Amino acid sequence: MIQRILPRRAAGRPGPRARRASRILLAVTAMGALLSLDLPEAGAATPLGVTEEAPADAEAGRVGALFAGGVDGGHFCTASVVRSLGRDVIATAAHCLDHPDTTVFAPGYRDGATPYGLWRVTRVWVAPGWTDGRDPDADVAFATVAPADAGESRAVEDVVGGFPVAAAQPGDVTVTVLGYPSVQDTPLRCSNATGLFSPTQRRIDCPDLSGGTSGSPWLAGGALAGVLGGYQGGGEVPEVSYSAVMGDAAMALYCEAAGAARTG
Repeated sequence: MIQRILPRRAAGRPGPRARRASRILLAVTAMGALLSLDLPEAGAATPLGVTEEAPADAEAGRVGALFAGGVDGGHFCTASVVRSLGRDVIATAAHCLDHPDTTVFAPGYRDGATPYGLWRVTRVWVAPGWTDGRDPDADVAFATVAPADAGESRAVEDVVGGFPVAAAQPGDVTVTVLGYPSVQDTPLRCSNATGLFSPTQRRIDCPDLSGGTSGSPWLAGGALAGVLGGYQGGGEVPEVSYSAVMGDAAMALYCEAAGAARTG
């Protein structure tokens, strides 16, 4: 049984978990500074608001499809590798991890091929707001993964690298979304300016981001600024998508996951 980790609700003075989260945040911040140059090279510029097939580059290699059990069953969501102390954390939408025991991650998946292997989910971090009431503002999740192949000894971040995580983005920040529609086996890519649909939800106009792109990373300057999800499960039409704003709660969740030791 995969353990779901929920942050404890704080009351009064910060407890040991809150102090630990602060220490983790400092450690992750320091790690981000050390690795700040380890960002994938940007591809050729595409007009804003245009969705096209993502090139098979380092950036797309850190993004992958989520499958139930294996690649034969079709993919249903998208996730991406983010930086962590254990080098084994992925980010996605919380609604994509309802069945983590059978979920596997295929970074860089393309046309049926898994160039960086398959990775099984080992632990999941979701906020109480999602667990208690599926709050769309809490539709962000992090998980640790381990190789599905017993012969692979490396962590996933050692194989493909990982995106830093950046909160507190301006309301009109321009982001790049990379994701896998369930109807095709290549990732799509679209960049556009975003807007705040509400204080807790961000919106982007990009065509063709249909079912399967839930959990797709929203990258601002090469850093994760959100994941496709939240309001209406990420959007009811493929032309408009949403992401919960990466605020303090999401960052605390990330710090918990990023500071966890790698599990087997």
